[in-house]
Amino acid sequence: MIKFDIRTSAFTQLTIFDVLGRVIETLVNEDLKPGTYSLTFDGSKYTSGVYFYRMSTADYVETKSMLLIK
Repeated sequence: MIKFDIRTSAFTQLTIFDVLGRVIETLVNEDLKPGTYSLTFDGSKYTSGVYFYRMSTADYVETKSMLLIK
């Protein structure tokens, strides 16, 4: 579960990367209105390990790591 807040209406992207920096999935790629959002990442087709997710808007970028354990 990935939870994030949008403070102003903006085009938002939320992308999942593997440890080598390859894009493995894009969860959000659209305009979002202000609010709190919660997304579920289904990692059942991926191996256990460290992954990164990046949320970006026109004026904000944040990258965090996550650990997928099967």
